[in-house]
Amino acid sequence: MMLAVGVVATTLLAVGALLAVVRIERGPTMLDRTVAFDVLTTALVGAIAVEAAISRRTESVPILVVLSLVGFIGSVTIARFAAVEPPKNGTAAQRSGPRPGAGGADAAGRKEES
Repeated sequence: MMLAVGVVATTLLAVGALLAVVRIERGPTMLDRTVAFDVLTTALVGAIAVEAAISRRTESVPILVVLSLVGFIGSVTIARFAAVEPPKNGTAAQRSGPRPGAGGADAAGRKEES
C-alpha cells in the first residue's frame, strides 16, 4: 500500500514539476518565472520527502531543510527586487531633493559668492 501511495505522489509531483518548467520557459513576466521556480523547488522537496518516506531513511532531512531555505531566500530576494516602484514623474534626481553642492554652497558647505 505504501508503494502505491508513493507512486501516486511521485507522479503528481512530476506533473507539477513539468508544468512549472513550462511556466519558467514561457512565463511572460519575471514574477511568473519566480512563482514557477518556487513550485519547482517545492516539487523537488516533496519528491525527496516521498523517497525518504518510502525508504524509511532520515539522512535526507538536512537536504530538505537546505533546499527549502534556498527556495525561500530566492523567492524573497526576487520579490524584494520586483517591489521597487519606477519613478512616476521625472527622474530619480528630481524626486530626491537638492543635489550636494546645489543651492549656492560648495563641497565644504561654504556659500558661494555671487
